[in-house]
Amino acid sequence: MNHVLTAIIEPGFFSSAPVHVALLVGGVVAVVSGIVGTFTVMRGQSYAGHALADISVTGGSGSFLIGISPLWGFAGTSVAAAGIMDLIGVQRPRGRDLATGIVRGAGLGLGALFLYWDTTHTSTTGATITILFGSMFTIDTSVIPLVAAFSLVAVGIVAALYRPLLLSSASSDLAVVRGVRVRATGALCLAAIALAVSLSALTIGAILSTALLVGPAATALRLTARPGLVMLWSAAIGLAATWLGILLAFDSYYWPPARQGWPVSFFVVALVLLFYLLTLMRPAARGARPEQG
Repeated sequence: MNHVLTAIIEPGFFSSAPVHVALLVGGVVAVVSGIVGTFTVMRGQSYAGHALADISVTGGSGSFLIGISPLWGFAGTSVAAAGIMDLIGVQRPRGRDLATGIVRGAGLGLGALFLYWDTTHTSTTGATITILFGSMFTIDTSVIPLVAAFSLVAVGIVAALYRPLLLSSASSDLAVVRGVRVRATGALCLAAIALAVSLSALTIGAILSTALLVGPAATALRLTARPGLVMLWSAAIGLAATWLGILLAFDSYYWPPARQGWPVSFFVVALVLLFYLLTLMRPAARGARPEQG
């Protein structure tokens, strides 16, 4: 057994402090993304999640300019953008897409400017790569309490609004009849999505963060139609992809010829895609088809 583990896991993996932080933060973020991602997919808000991830580039790059943790910037701009999208959006899907597109375009413009300033006016090295693609092995331990706080808020929103979210996801008209405040429920859900993509931006980068938000949930919806089980499957799939990605990235430092290592984000996204492709080999769970959006 030891020979098998040695062949799979390179020496120093379990004793490495950066690996410990990566496993902890990456695992928490994967579970949060899986839970929030379930309603993101069920409510047809995958595009909104992608837009918020893109907009988080603005906050992350701005954070490097003023010398604070990128997570503050990711979360601040994403939540603010979610509020603006809800404010200018309307109930029809076309109006939601219009609001999302407008805010996304403005956010990306500012993000490009801040990234330019990061590379030309500061001495920070690797800021662009860290913001866009993540750097899980360089996460500072000081950010762990902030990750925990944002995670609790995001999961708390989903837990508190579980039944209203389910009802409004199935039929907004029926939810209104049952007394659900659909607009407020949707706005809070969008805030949870913003926090989830901000957390995953810290681990696998802003432009790839929706892979953890959408991929595991879409995969889980092919396995079961029961919302509670979908969330459990989604969290488990995201966790497996993240932890395996960390292991493969660590091992890749010993791969020839360059011995420079591959990014964690590549392995995580590749594994999420692989898990989804594997579910295509079996029929989707009845009633588990995700809403498109």
